[in-house]
Amino acid sequence: MRHVRILKRMISATVALFILGLAGTVWRQHETARRVDELRQSANSGNEAVFTEDDVEGVPDPVREYLTSALPQGQPYVDLVRLEQKGELRLGDASSSWRPFTATQHVTVDPPGFYWDASIGLAPLLSVRVRDLFCDREGTASVSLFGVIPLDRANSSPELEEAELMRYLAEAVWYPTAFLPAAGVEWESIDDSTAKATVEDGHVSASLTFSFNEDDEVTRVHADRYRRVDDGYELTTWSGYWRNYETRNGVRVPTEGEVVWHLPDGDMHAWQGRVTDIQYDEFLSCRGRER
Repeated sequence: MRHVRILKRMISATVALFILGLAGTVWRQHETARRVDELRQSANSGNEAVFTEDDVEGVPDPVREYLTSALPQGQPYVDLVRLEQKGELRLGDASSSWRPFTATQHVTVDPPGFYWDASIGLAPLLSVRVRDLFCDREGTASVSLFGVIPLDRANSSPELEEAELMRYLAEAVWYPTAFLPAAGVEWESIDDSTAKATVEDGHVSASLTFSFNEDDEVTRVHADRYRRVDDGYELTTWSGYWRNYETRNGVRVPTEGEVVWHLPDGDMHAWQGRVTDIQYDEFLSCRGRER
């Protein structure tokens, strides 16, 4: 009799998890559509400019060599991006376990913005959703069980806004026309293999140092970036590493990457993943905003 009761409880728990997961799927689809629509409403699309070597006149030598290698002549300026990722990340500190994730990310270039929606596996039938949004110069981040039950949330603040714009700039290796001066990025030479990039979006500004190799590829970006600690933020040296470049949609982009926080007591490897698909300008019906 006791075994029957245990079996019934297990069945009930499984059914409850299934229902919760199904509800999470429905809610996630609704939330994703709403957030992507926010990006669409803020984006200026339909840019007819194409890349020429004149577009990199005056930029530091390693930047010019990288961009002329990554972008073919006549490559249209990218307005919108949709990419798929998979890999592993840590939800806590350096002692926390790696967790598998899959993610879809939507990006706008004018103005800078993105929505990152990741599903992270904790155990069989158990997952959390992590969402990062930077839109209209505001950033938010949230964690929820099955995408339904809130676990954590960071509302927009000057620190989060700068950190999110910095992420956008670092990830522009996946949409490199965003690095062009015509797209609003200012470059400053450091030496033969490094340069500093700065982008501004209204009151929000972000700068990163880029390192280039002999193959004219971005291999590392780094800066002091705000990291969330308890209920506040702390400036911490942060690096993104890019590798395994391939040609996608005519553009050379890195397909693998890693994110590391350089803490006083040692490096914390926080994210490692690869891009499984990338598409440009899928939302050409978007309605741009007046600026």
